[in-house]
Amino acid sequence: MAGFFRFHPKPTTFNFMSDAQPPILGHEVIQSYLKSIDGSPGVYRMLDTESRVLYVGKARNLKARVSSYARPTGHSGRIARMISMTASMMFLTTRTETEALLLEQNLIKQLKPKFNVLLRDDKSFPNILVSQATDFPQIKKHRGAKKEKGSYYGPFASAGAVNRTLNQLQRVFLLRNCSDAMFQSRTRPCLQYQIKRCSAPCVDKISKAEYASSVHDAEKFLQGKSTDVQAKLAADMQTASDEMEFERAAALRDRIKAMTNVQSAQGINPRGVDEADIVALHLDQGQACVQVFFIRGGQNWGNQDFYPRVGTDVDAAEALEAFLGQFYDTKEPPRQLILSNEIDNSDLMADALSGKLGRKVELLVPKRGEKAELVDSALRNARESLARKMAETATQAKLLRGLAEAFDLDAPPTRVEVYDNSHIQGTNAVGGMIVAGPEGFMKGQYRKFNIKGDDLTPGDDFGMMKEVLSRRFKRLLKEDPDRTQGHWPSLLLIDGGAGQVSAVAEIMAEFGVQDIPMVGVAKGVDRDAGKEEFHRVGQRPFALRHNDPVLYFVQRMRDEAHRFAIGTHRAKRTKAIGATPLDDVPGVGAARKRALLAHFGSAKAVTRANLADLKAVDGVSAALAEKIYGYFHEGA
Repeated sequence: MAGFFRFHPKPTTFNFMSDAQPPILGHEVIQSYLKSIDGSPGVYRMLDTESRVLYVGKARNLKARVSSYARPTGHSGRIARMISMTASMMFLTTRTETEALLLEQNLIKQLKPKFNVLLRDDKSFPNILVSQATDFPQIKKHRGAKKEKGSYYGPFASAGAVNRTLNQLQRVFLLRNCSDAMFQSRTRPCLQYQIKRCSAPCVDKISKAEYASSVHDAEKFLQGKSTDVQAKLAADMQTASDEMEFERAAALRDRIKAMTNVQSAQGINPRGVDEADIVALHLDQGQACVQVFFIRGGQNWGNQDFYPRVGTDVDAAEALEAFLGQFYDTKEPPRQLILSNEIDNSDLMADALSGKLGRKVELLVPKRGEKAELVDSALRNARESLARKMAETATQAKLLRGLAEAFDLDAPPTRVEVYDNSHIQGTNAVGGMIVAGPEGFMKGQYRKFNIKGDDLTPGDDFGMMKEVLSRRFKRLLKEDPDRTQGHWPSLLLIDGGAGQVSAVAEIMAEFGVQDIPMVGVAKGVDRDAGKEEFHRVGQRPFALRHNDPVLYFVQRMRDEAHRFAIGTHRAKRTKAIGATPLDDVPGVGAARKRALLAHFGSAKAVTRANLADLKAVDGVSAALAEKIYGYFHEGA
């Protein structure tokens, strides 16, 4: 696509008279570009005096679209503000209008312009993978690129929806969920077999043909052909009962019941919709909520809400079109998109999504029937979700104002960073940073810090906090020295008392950022929640009243930081427990590591093995054997 773009630089038809003269802005600047562009389709960017992108738009006819901005009147408030801030423009022409649409959405996601509708939460969704890497396929949750061999079913709205379905599928079809390495190393059935969640193919409790039949039935169920599967299980149950195999009949009965539970847990299961996403938008007071229901195989695989950034004068058509373009930029669209509102360029969107999927994608706005009922249900969810979100935001704003009053801040903080450390006697030490703002916890902004200081005394909390804050401020000064990108904190909360506050104050003085308010949160003398003391540099400690909502707010933030730091520490500790000396040997990857451990029984035995024994291991060449032997016997 890039070969068809043409770049139009800023025309030089006007000059500034002197450095003191203010720059030319607004519709006059836009008017000056009309002579250098034609009626081609393409994408335009509007930039301010500091070359920051204000808006990215597409056009079937660039000259006509830019002409509409060159008029001094007749614009909405948002567009008028955008035009008044425009100091220059950039243009990229494309071969087709569809290419312009795709390029526009890519640029919006990349540049995040101030005046565009922006999808802020572009998460990936999990799938169920029936892996076919072995003769006994594994069923498991999968997220990310679909590189592994097997059949993928999804997307599911959340990990919880996948886990519930997997749990029930195991009960119905008794498929394994263990890793290939565990499967190959089993010598007796595991607990999953004992509780009737697996047929134990690892120890030949089921034949390859019977297991393949179960896999086939599971895939038919995931494809929406559950009626056929249930009929087959019912027939097998009746046969077992007739042959007086009552234990087998009871097991089949339980499997049918488990399948019914899966279907009832899914809620809405439309009869006339096989594969579609139901997308419903609700706007209220300049805020938006989009509800997406995932329908696959005639089954509801969950729903998710999104809150794109919109303005007060953005209409539903513009907001929904922007959402669809950004949402499906990294996701595979279904055959149908059932929408709550018409969009302006539905033909272009359908062409773009069809090209992405490799087959036709329909955009529908139903007025009656089952599809309209599905949209109504999604709209109701969108209204209720947005109402809850707005109430939570109002509460959060009130708490931030209370925080400013309690800590004598000039204004309510827009970004609160909370720090905590976690370790066990200095081992596997990590620092955690969580972030809270006007919309609650900003989990995408959380950061973890592996404590690297070799000169730190084990358990030195002051030294750890110094290292964490030093690295944080060093990065901020490097990436955003002018504090214009919204990454700088407006309040620091430190888990600790006077000692931690003093240590952090030294670091802040070293980096010249003493203007950022910083408060230490310490437990009281009895270390009970509700008796926290707050420490600030050069001031006496103080406390808030026991039932103060601001105190509860601070406790929640501190507890969230503690939870995040402990979780990071545990993950690091778990990884360290599974580490072996083989991890550091060049050329020894996961497969050769497993082969060595299987041959010798332990990593310690590998370190003591002679060269001839190492060469006898399957998959270990003579050269690699010499490298391994040399690594553990440097003086030999």
